[in-house]
Amino acid sequence: MNIVETAVANGSFKTPVAAVTAADLVTTLSGTGPFTVFAPEDDAFALLPAGTVEGLVKPESKTALASILTYHVITGKVMSTDLKDGMKAKTVNGQEVTIHLKDGKVFVNDAEVVIADVAASNGVVHAINKVIMPS
Repeated sequence: MNIVETAVANGSFKTPVAAVTAADLVTTLSGTGPFTVFAPEDDAFALLPAGTVEGLVKPESKTALASILTYHVITGKVMSTDLKDGMKAKTVNGQEVTIHLKDGKVFVNDAEVVIADVAASNGVVHAINKVIMPS
């Protein structure tokens, strides 16, 4: 299964899958890749201010939504064992995220990786507990 199919099958990514669909990124994330996706779980979207998700999935917010979602994607397959403290990685949206290793945990910016190394046919998914925002 590719990254999108893997997220759908998991069941904990209903909101991000809906967002990927609204941003017309399903074809991209179903493509050859490889991609590394730091995927916020549904609970992570629930932490955003009220109305944020509803506003972002509107057609007029498609560009902003795509920017946020592609900030969670890195080109290439990066497994958790490849991550180093202080490592910077360029995201598909052009901005960088910073990896932190602290007390045996992995963080992408300030989001904790809660499930690592979920293999997909076109890359890997790491579930995170927050939605990370580009600047």
